[in-house]
Amino acid sequence: MRRDLLLPLIIACALFMENMDSTVIATSLPVIAADLGVNPISLKLALTAYLVSLAVFIPISGWMADRFGSKTVFRLAIGVFMLGSLLCGLSSSLGGFVAARFLQGLGGAMMVPVGRLVLLKSVPKKDLVRVLSYLTIPALLGPVIGPPLGGAISTYFHWRWIFFINLPIGLLGIYLATRHVPQITEDRVAPLDAAGFLLSGIGLSAMTLGLATTGEHLLSRTASLGCLAAGVAALAAYLWHARRCAHPLIDFRFLRLATYRTGVLGGALFRVGVGAMPFLLPLMLQLGFGFSALASGMLTCTSALAAMFMKTLAVAILRRFGFRAVLTANVVVAAGTIAGYGLFTATTPWGWMVALLLAGGFFRSLQFTALNALSYADVARADMSPASSLANVTQQLALSLGVTLAAWVLESTAALRGHAQVEASDFSIAFVVVALVSASSFLFNIRLARNAGAEVAGRDGA
Repeated sequence: MRRDLLLPLIIACALFMENMDSTVIATSLPVIAADLGVNPISLKLALTAYLVSLAVFIPISGWMADRFGSKTVFRLAIGVFMLGSLLCGLSSSLGGFVAARFLQGLGGAMMVPVGRLVLLKSVPKKDLVRVLSYLTIPALLGPVIGPPLGGAISTYFHWRWIFFINLPIGLLGIYLATRHVPQITEDRVAPLDAAGFLLSGIGLSAMTLGLATTGEHLLSRTASLGCLAAGVAALAAYLWHARRCAHPLIDFRFLRLATYRTGVLGGALFRVGVGAMPFLLPLMLQLGFGFSALASGMLTCTSALAAMFMKTLAVAILRRFGFRAVLTANVVVAAGTIAGYGLFTATTPWGWMVALLLAGGFFRSLQFTALNALSYADVARADMSPASSLANVTQQLALSLGVTLAAWVLESTAALRGHAQVEASDFSIAFVVVALVSASSFLFNIRLARNAGAEVAGRDGA
């Protein structure tokens, strides 16, 4: 197999495992909650714990890869992810389950970003969109296979097996990485910003834990507010520290680049809405409409099928219209599909549901591809590691915020309407709110120059 195809496919093995795991657990949330004896909405902690762990440890992933070698860190990360998966499958309480998901996130923080970093350092910019598309197509098999697989396992077997299936996939990834992933290191590696890592880690973890537990899941309201205050204080201390550190862990200077700022900050707003989807859709279909886990999984996987198809068109679309036009128009359509999910009812024909889910998957995937490529359009090769760290941290925090915001709106709506339990009608407002947040990224996209990212889009003559 050609090397320009082989390497992204190997990295995609890790993405496949991570993406499948995320979609499998999302489909199985009601079943897991019933077995653990907790409110299904409280399992937002399992989703946010993983995303926060990514945000905490992603900033040191680039440094570790540069210091110890990309192959070494990539293989170790897969091993940690496998251990976290094993512990998830053995968990018997909400606290233990959340802790195991946090460990999984530690593995994911080193696994996927380091793999993507290998590609960013190995391919020319003119091939970046094409290679990222190669990387994403196999990885999108996870969201295609995950929902129906999670539904089938939860319906006919036991939910714990959704985590045990990661073990053989991880072993295959370690074998392929050993044979084919290059050992890329840097001759000069800046010292690790240990103080910055401590402050940012405490700040991100405590703040997100405080936000996620405001509904008194796992922690009391007082403890949640204390965590939130401690997190905000630690992050404020980090911002003060970063301005005085020669090599800060999270370097904000890249935000001066218009393309990077739009891809990262504008992309973060868009990801808030998208991050809520794996949480809201399965809960609405199962708790609101009474669908089985398998039926829910069969429906939600259709979005991933459309996303896979879009990847084959992304390069041509960006070359024809450019980043500014695509991002500006597409975000409105993509956000509209998210709001449209709130119109579903238990009697909505499956054909209409599938059509809107397919459209949503297509347009969201196009937005992601454009945002990811645009972010690095003007970043020098030597700066790829710190730039990638900041971008990845922002992405995970946005996805985590999406879950937290969706859960808060859902619970608040139910409380205002006097519902003891969340009902189908409560989901409409949650979908509209997160869709509006996603649509607000339009304000970043419209300010791009018309020829922004022309080299990456293959429009040098534009």
